[in-house]
Amino acid sequence: MSEKLIKIIKINNLQYNPQRDPQAYRRTAGEPFRLQAMIVSREIVRVTLSDEQGKTVAQHDLRGSGTFSHELTFAEPGVRIVTLAAKEPGRSESHDLRLDVMAETWKG
Repeated sequence: MSEKLIKIIKINNLQYNPQRDPQAYRRTAGEPFRLQAMIVSREIVRVTLSDEQGKTVAQHDLRGSGTFSHELTFAEPGVRIVTLAAKEPGRSESHDLRLDVMAETWKG
């Protein structure tokens, strides 16, 4: 089995875990999500972030291991699914990430 290209994914400086309560990653409309992916490779890796329609939001080529970072902001509340993909010659990996955007900050 080959080593993973995407070693760690962080959202808002917190390691992403799809089993974690989405509350941990939520932002209000207009507040940015900070996405980071730690890439492990000896090749040139193309890292792409795509929206729900498959449109490329961000793309960057990394030479060997490194970190991909991008901030996303949504003007309207709702649930968004973005896809983070890494591809090098001969192998690729992708992850769907759920981003929850609230209309206003919860007070309680």
